[in-house]
Amino acid sequence: MDKIPPSGEESKKIIFRASALLLLVMTVFLFAHFRSERAATNVEESIMKVERKDFAQSLRLNGTTQASRSFVVLAPRLEGAQVGSMVITKLAPARRDYLDKKSTYENLAGQVAQKQADENIARAKDDTAMQQAEDELKRAQLELQKNEIVSRIDAEKNQEAVDEAQSTLKQLKETYQLKRAAATAAIRILEIQRDRALEAMRYSQGNAAKMVVHSPMPGVVVYNTIWLGGRMGTVQQGDQVRPGVPFLQVVDPSRMEVRVQLNQVDVLKVHPGQQAQMHLDAYPGMTLPAVLEDLSPLGHTGQFTEAVRSFNAQFSVQGTDARLLPDLSAALDLDLGSQKSALVVPWQSVGFEGDHSFVWLETRGNFEKRNVQIGPRNDLEVVVNSGLAEGDIIRRTAIEDQTRQSP
Repeated sequence: MDKIPPSGEESKKIIFRASALLLLVMTVFLFAHFRSERAATNVEESIMKVERKDFAQSLRLNGTTQASRSFVVLAPRLEGAQVGSMVITKLAPARRDYLDKKSTYENLAGQVAQKQADENIARAKDDTAMQQAEDELKRAQLELQKNEIVSRIDAEKNQEAVDEAQSTLKQLKETYQLKRAAATAAIRILEIQRDRALEAMRYSQGNAAKMVVHSPMPGVVVYNTIWLGGRMGTVQQGDQVRPGVPFLQVVDPSRMEVRVQLNQVDVLKVHPGQQAQMHLDAYPGMTLPAVLEDLSPLGHTGQFTEAVRSFNAQFSVQGTDARLLPDLSAALDLDLGSQKSALVVPWQSVGFEGDHSFVWLETRGNFEKRNVQIGPRNDLEVVVNSGLAEGDIIRRTAIEDQTRQSP
């Protein structure tokens, strides 16, 4: 019996099914291949070979630049001022107020001298008038003595002349004292005004002298950041500065230092004389050598907990740069020593159990825990003194749930 060939529609179904089956087989094959490659890649990334290389140990410290030699300028306490704060009118010495007060004093002193001179002249005139009145009285009294030999009319005239001379002299004597008292009072008023002007001039002169600050050393003027009535900033024209506030300083840029805070864990690693490299956050490409000059023997409470103490350390910057100014954030890389051809492993590959440290070492296709003795470390690596040999395969991390996985 002959087979009936499939129709065109059935042929298409068969081809479609075969193609789908082939695509499924290829997908499974590629998935298995990629999975095996990924597993191999993961195994390669999770293990490493112990090597010998040069090891450098350093400590990163952060601090702020300061001037070793500086002269701080404080806002002066002004005398005779009506307000307690100093108003910045111009960032330069000001002497106009003193000159105004001096002109007022000299004017009043001149008025006193002029008034005294006028009084001397008036006194001399009054003295002359009084002398003339006395002379006139004497002359009239002499004429009065002739009344016995002169006519009655002339005798009466002589008596009237004597009476008039006596009245004139009496009036001159009375007004003389009043004039002297009035002149003395007027002069005294001017003298009081002059003395007040003198005190005001002296106050102004003292304040002007306080405005002129002579630095005991050459340097660069640096304006300090201070509290200025609701904001932090440097002084500008129109700002009020309270007496005693250090609003600027003169610094010697040739002698700069960096002050840092050392954690109590790192104190035993450093000692005066150690070398460091200073980097400024504001100028990434700038590097200058520094030396640890001083380390405080007494610690103080840290920023985050009272259990951890901090110690102040001072580094002197070796070298100068025009960009090096106070109050710049700086980082110091302190050299703690180096070793040649040391066994070095990643720090995260070392685990700890009590007082023992260990790594996961590959032996016969599996990983077993191997105790090691470690030495100096830095932020990324640690030196292994014993327990490993060059060429050993270890895991990069000391996570225990990976111990039963084989590479």
